[in-house]
Amino acid sequence: MTLLAEVRKRLADIADAERAVQQQAYMKSAMPYHGVAAVPARAVFREVFAGYAPASAAAWRKDVLAVWNGARFREERYAAIALCQHRAARGFQRFAVLPLYRELIVSGAWWDLVDELAGNQLPLLLVADRVPMSKAMRAWARGDDLWLRRSSIICQLKLNDVMDLELLYDCIEPSMDSKEFFLRKAIGWALRQYARRDPAEVARYVKKNAARLSGLSKREALKHIG
Repeated sequence: MTLLAEVRKRLADIADAERAVQQQAYMKSAMPYHGVAAVPARAVFREVFAGYAPASAAAWRKDVLAVWNGARFREERYAAIALCQHRAARGFQRFAVLPLYRELIVSGAWWDLVDELAGNQLPLLLVADRVPMSKAMRAWARGDDLWLRRSSIICQLKLNDVMDLELLYDCIEPSMDSKEFFLRKAIGWALRQYARRDPAEVARYVKKNAARLSGLSKREALKHIG
């Protein structure tokens, strides 16, 4: 039985049809749900992937894409992301894997999938290969794809003391005038996170760019600044 087939079977065993309808409506998803909440879904992924040991990075990427592209229910795409985060893949988290994450972000094209990848996987690549990743994030920030732009803005959320402020500002700049909710929210979210480290700098930046930043971005950025 393939990884996807096993995941699907386990999820189907605990599926909740009523919850599935609610989840699909909330997430505005064209793909249906099994109706399994996050905690039991993660338990399924842990059980199915417990003995997972790919022979190579290429084999792991193939497995991730097989689950992702073969998914018929949204939780199955969450399973693909769980496979990205598997302990057996820790050694693969280098710049060379960025094309995989780019493919998942572009094809996922919604916040539940994109934010998990951008917030948890991209930081690993930034820490491991700062120079090429920074160049790539700046390119994503200037591109046409909304979700790549969002990813470039929020990819440092968990880096805290090693966050590159210049990179953050460079990734915000091309989207500062955007009317897209998900970009405005991302800008505010990223600035709010940096404000935990340097509230005075974020206050200065927001004041300097007050005419360009949306009200949403400013409110989010200044949320915890007195």
